[in-house]
Amino acid sequence: MPGTLFVVATPIGNLEDITVRALRVLREVAVIAAEDTRRTQHLLARHAIATPTTSLHEHNEAGKSQALIARLQGGDSIALVSDAGTPTVSDPGGLLIRAAIDAGLRVEPIPGPSAVLAALAVSGLPTDSFCFLGFPPIRSKNRKQWFERARAVRGTIVFFEAPHRIQATLHEFHRAVGDCEVVAARELTKIHEELVRGPISIVASTVGEGRGEYTIVAYIGVMTNNIVTNAPDPANVSAEFGEITNIDGMTRRKAINVLAKRHGLTPNRIYEILEETKKSG
Repeated sequence: MPGTLFVVATPIGNLEDITVRALRVLREVAVIAAEDTRRTQHLLARHAIATPTTSLHEHNEAGKSQALIARLQGGDSIALVSDAGTPTVSDPGGLLIRAAIDAGLRVEPIPGPSAVLAALAVSGLPTDSFCFLGFPPIRSKNRKQWFERARAVRGTIVFFEAPHRIQATLHEFHRAVGDCEVVAARELTKIHEELVRGPISIVASTVGEGRGEYTIVAYIGVMTNNIVTNAPDPANVSAEFGEITNIDGMTRRKAINVLAKRHGLTPNRIYEILEETKKSG
């Protein structure tokens, strides 16, 4: 019988964030294909797992995948892990998975931690749908295309960025899409976890170089005449709120969510506008 390729999510920081099932699989497979075997060894040592590891990273994945496919076909099961989080999400592993699928082998997910979902869940921004854009490219042509793609998205966007590029990228993002609401997350689940929230114009000047990559969650409003609209007239919002709450069965909370989607803002921002309007009379 051929073996199974297990795609195993591992902690993004806190080593306690691993499932019982993931630990069992890591113990039972013949080998663990790891993005960085040294980093994976820390996790394995923490849980007294003695399974051998082999490296599988962006520089050797194309050449090494066939050897791993041969082992799977020979009956060995393999666990694929990245340095942190879920493999293939801006990490290597996609080529091996595609090769296994093409060879008719079983590929089984072992779900768990993900920086994308962790940041999204605590962002306070709309989560009913979102677009993940990975890392912004460094080369100017590809980078320009990336920002054009981001600009075309209406709604929640999640992307990664290195600490030494974070300020430049956020300032460029601001110029591309306007002063949208963002959450900059760093060191999630670790001792020095950091979450910075607010308009991108403020957040871009607040974050800086330091330890750990950033996960950015941004909410982009609707477009009007090619200009991003994130600041509707407070008087109009208040009037719309009054009309919506007159509808039978419409609670205050539901009305705020309706207005948030209508104006491309967060529910918290709509609430703030209503409170400001109330105070101003």
